[in-house]
Amino acid sequence: MLYKLFVKPFLFQKDAESAHELAVHLSSITNSSETLTHITESIFKLEDSRLRREFFGLTFPNPVGLAAGFDKNGVTPRAMQALGFGFVEVGSITAQPSIGNPKPRAFRLPVDNSLINRMGLNNEGATEIIKRLSTLELDVPLGINIAKTNDASIHGDDAIQDYLFSYDLANKVADYITVNISCPNTGEGKTFEDPDALEALLSGLHINKRDRKPTLVKFSVDTDRSTLEKLVEICESHSISGYMATNTSSSREDLKTPANMLTEIGNGGLSGKAIAKKSTQVVSWLKDILNDSKPIIGVGGIDSPESALDKINAGADLIQIYTGMVYEGPGLVKTIKEGLLNY
Repeated sequence: MLYKLFVKPFLFQKDAESAHELAVHLSSITNSSETLTHITESIFKLEDSRLRREFFGLTFPNPVGLAAGFDKNGVTPRAMQALGFGFVEVGSITAQPSIGNPKPRAFRLPVDNSLINRMGLNNEGATEIIKRLSTLELDVPLGINIAKTNDASIHGDDAIQDYLFSYDLANKVADYITVNISCPNTGEGKTFEDPDALEALLSGLHINKRDRKPTLVKFSVDTDRSTLEKLVEICESHSISGYMATNTSSSREDLKTPANMLTEIGNGGLSGKAIAKKSTQVVSWLKDILNDSKPIIGVGGIDSPESALDKINAGADLIQIYTGMVYEGPGLVKTIKEGLLNY
């Protein structure tokens, strides 16, 4: 209530990226302060043994995680743990540092409780981020989301080596690793969701090696079932530990936001409530294709206990949130957990 009455109106006076940067900055201050983390825990944390989950040999105190995209550089994990998240995912990180795409590159769609972004994988680079995370001590699992450096000249085998650099570094500190295959692979803008490209990528990562951390693959919300089946078949041949559904959408179907505003915004990935149903459909497809053989993390449009339950009932074993907090505030984590306990 406090967030919607006072904090949200203040943040929404700023453009979406400036508000995000402020939220990350304040969270990073909390992250480095024992006093502030304890205060945050006293306000937001809610734990109950009924919420505990076990996957990949890891214990998740609760099934609600922070999705990649909020903390690209690994500066807030302790603060996110204090908010009550059962696991935290950092990234996407890339082999080389990147300033991302030109601004403006993040936009709110308030009538749709959604966002559009074309940030361009801005991050400090895998070496710096992994160095920062190497001294981190968390009581919840830490995931690291890896992607290809945002450089169209890096393609073919060079693109695979780019991924491998980040993957090898992430293996040193992560509890699990998510391979983001929705980002551009070649100068033509193809992605690793192309079956041949995915086969080459997973082969190049050598996931079967004994020292690899549990590795997940994250699919786009725009993936159709036929393509999903082909991609899962490839993943299963490379000992993928689990799956994440879904990433953002390039579609603009069924939005309430006026068409002229969408045209003005331009390209970018759509996240939030507008993709909830499509994301849940992909979760359901994955559950059916896998026949419950691997864990699924559901992400996309979760902004309430009801939408969280939709994902879980569709087949998600764990869930993640990010855009939902923009509209509902940090208390959303606790609200969802209370809803799950009541259910």
